[in-house]
Amino acid sequence: MTRETGGLLVADELARQGVTSLFTLCGGHISPILVAAQARGIQIVDVRDEATAAFAADAVSRLGGTPGVAAVTAGPGVTNTVTALENARLAQSPLVLLGGATATILKGRGALQDIDQMALVRPHVKWAAAARRVADLAPAVAHAFDEARAGVPGPTFVECPVDVLYPEAFVREWYLAGGVRQPRTLADRAMRWYLERHLRRLFAAGSPPSRRRSRPEPRAAHAALSHLADRAAAALRRAARPVLLVGSQALASGAQPAALADAICRLGIPVYLSGMARGLLGRVAEGQFRHQRKAALREADCVVLAGAPCDFRLDYGRHINRRAVVIGANRSAAELSKNRRPAIGAVAAPDAFLVALAERLAGGHPDWSAWVRALAGREAARDAEIERLAAEPAPPVNPLALCQAIERALPDDAVLVADGGDFVATASYVVRPRGPLSWLDPGVFGTLGVGAGFILGAYACRPGTEIWALFGDGALGFSLAEFHTFARRRVPLVAIVGNDGKWAQIARDQVEVLASEVGTSLGRAEYHRAVEGLGARGLLLDDPARIDETLAAARAAARAGTPVLVNALIGDTAFRKGSISL
Repeated sequence: MTRETGGLLVADELARQGVTSLFTLCGGHISPILVAAQARGIQIVDVRDEATAAFAADAVSRLGGTPGVAAVTAGPGVTNTVTALENARLAQSPLVLLGGATATILKGRGALQDIDQMALVRPHVKWAAAARRVADLAPAVAHAFDEARAGVPGPTFVECPVDVLYPEAFVREWYLAGGVRQPRTLADRAMRWYLERHLRRLFAAGSPPSRRRSRPEPRAAHAALSHLADRAAAALRRAARPVLLVGSQALASGAQPAALADAICRLGIPVYLSGMARGLLGRVAEGQFRHQRKAALREADCVVLAGAPCDFRLDYGRHINRRAVVIGANRSAAELSKNRRPAIGAVAAPDAFLVALAERLAGGHPDWSAWVRALAGREAARDAEIERLAAEPAPPVNPLALCQAIERALPDDAVLVADGGDFVATASYVVRPRGPLSWLDPGVFGTLGVGAGFILGAYACRPGTEIWALFGDGALGFSLAEFHTFARRRVPLVAIVGNDGKWAQIARDQVEVLASEVGTSLGRAEYHRAVEGLGARGLLLDDPARIDETLAAARAAARAGTPVLVNALIGDTAFRKGSISL
């Protein structure tokens, strides 16, 4: 490849942006990007489904501080990423997707895998562009990174036609093959002239597109944040029963977890952490609560929503006391006022807002100890109830007892990946992430199938860390083939599938309300045998007496470089009855 090769220009820009891993499923349209990126020292992580590649880039964006990147081939390669793109958009995750495309000369002429990709992708990304010349590639990729990070973070897309990526000599040979090489007729000469003109445009130098560069926040924005923090501090000084709810956005790309955790501790407000914020304060922290959140919000007289919109997770704002003073901080103005407009609302990074708020309450706040004791009493009662339910028989294995064992076995530096419905939601009541940015779930879109990509993204960001993944047996179907990828890369993975043989979260209400289990029954497949055939290790868990030893065996194998799937046959409980979200 020469220096002017489009694939090299893309790879050079990725290297300039600090990209260390590129997730992909190979395709002829994008081969020059992959080869050049590998030559630049970027790790190429090849997977079995393009959605996995995009989910992996999403996880890197959340954990690594720089936008993750995926490259996929044209047509079905791009279409397979749409769910992952929308998941990232709703989660405000700033990934960059590079998509192959048919040659510029063949657009709209029935070429292999040629569709209107821009029309398909644009609704699901912040910004999209199609390179039409080699000179467009690097500026477009640089612009994609800028746009992904700016304002409310989100995914971006760059379409890279095959003829702007390959070497010029190769493209010329391809364009001018056949009768066009030695034109004999007027039609041949006209075609030769047309193709030569197109090639000149394709490889011309010329002025690159303008690139948006990040700018510091204007002074007016800082003044507004300061004023709103003053008002919020005054409201909290009048509060007797405040609650702080911290959502995923507070840990979005660019956030400072240590400063945020320190601010929350200094505020002294009873706090509930959700989504990516789980683990921010460690496994256990004074004033951190996990249970009876709805009851606390309904009794609170002041509620601070830091990156947590009033969507279905808060029953569209109805979980919050109607008389409570609501204080909100969100990067998105639309999310800030969704369903319930806050009395004090800051369009700002939630972590920055909480740091500013903590500075203003440094002089002290009202005595909230009685309120904290009331919440702690409810917390203890719920924990006792879980202990009682975990001790009840639910053969073959009680899912709550299994989750308690996972909580005991989980190492302090583990990253937890959650992909499933009922089993994963049950685990969220019991399993406690150990530190900031150690919990990965899909977010507001509730997407099943994120597991494999999130595992690979976590491994790329933290290669020396054990990764624990909790799967529902329905969700595992999306990721099963990637155990071959995990085995090839020796990912230190302990995956546990809660196998109850059905889509339990749907079956709970469907069977009761509609008296039918249609579409919800799966049967207890032998997933442990399936992963053995893919190069991983499979362990069957069907005896509660063997829970601890099975998890210990899984950890030992994972530490030795063999990814493990524990196929845990779990029984039915009424723990989450009536929990469906619509």
